[in-house]
Amino acid sequence: MLYLLDADTLITGDRRAYPLRRFPVFWDWLRHQGLLGNVKVPLEQYEEVVSGRGDIVDWLCTEESRAALLLSEDLDAALVANTTLSGYGPLDENGIELVGRDPFLISYARVELGDRTVVSFEVSKPSKQGANRKVPDVCRDFGVPCCSLFDMIEALDFTTDWRG
Repeated sequence: MLYLLDADTLITGDRRAYPLRRFPVFWDWLRHQGLLGNVKVPLEQYEEVVSGRGDIVDWLCTEESRAALLLSEDLDAALVANTTLSGYGPLDENGIELVGRDPFLISYARVELGDRTVVSFEVSKPSKQGANRKVPDVCRDFGVPCCSLFDMIEALDFTTDWRG
């Protein structure tokens, strides 16, 4: 299983769950999982994170982290368009901005359906419509597995005494 990280997984993971300055072992483990091919960050989500600032941005911008975690695949524009239209419905400019890069993340998971899981801190809200739809709900509609960072950690068996 390949876990594809949403930008919010890295940002919120650093800010609330495993701050880099307090839990460097977690981030070393995450980079190691990237090297093993278990965890990747699509380019669009990577760009979203590195457009900010802070410890996680500095860490992600290192050659070591970038090489380990960046998903190096080209994505079919037609698949992204289908994901956007079928997942969110027709969107105006404001809707496209609100949806952001989520359709790219979900599209990467659709490339190998069943072998890829989206990792996001977003919570399902099935009543939301259009640009307000949440990643887990759009994933569900396409049959794409979606989980939280904590579910991924459990599945990949992270412990603080791991050795790379």
